[in-house]
Amino acid sequence: MTITRAKLKDLNDLASLFDAYRVFYKQNSNIDVAKRFLKQRMIKNDSIIYIAYDNDEAVGFTQLYPLFSSVSIKPMYMLNDLFVSSTHRGQGIGEALIERAKQLCQTENNKGLAIQTAFNNPAQHLYERLGFKKDPDLQFFWSNK
Repeated sequence: MTITRAKLKDLNDLASLFDAYRVFYKQNSNIDVAKRFLKQRMIKNDSIIYIAYDNDEAVGFTQLYPLFSSVSIKPMYMLNDLFVSSTHRGQGIGEALIERAKQLCQTENNKGLAIQTAFNNPAQHLYERLGFKKDPDLQFFWSNK
């Protein structure tokens, strides 16, 4: 397995995984929308996407968005998306993608890596095993507008 930063040449492979990820979160399948969204992220360089390949087959990805901590005066990343194809789960691919993201944070001397996920996402066990802890001090609030 190899993990690389996704480039435009990976767009078709990445879009298929991203579409499956969105379907997992109860969105309608739409490869064209997935491609447009991912292409914009790459062109604008406003996210970092790592893609995992197993023998030239795209099997997983993670997408990181840059954030900043005003209190610590340091940059950090939000690991917003993590997906491994159903046929390749349980093989350490998700863990390898997370470790690659953590390595980026260390290289850039960031404050750290935050993960946003659904309350019922079974990957929470993986996050905890890799040293992530639920933040007992902060709440997440949301507004549609």
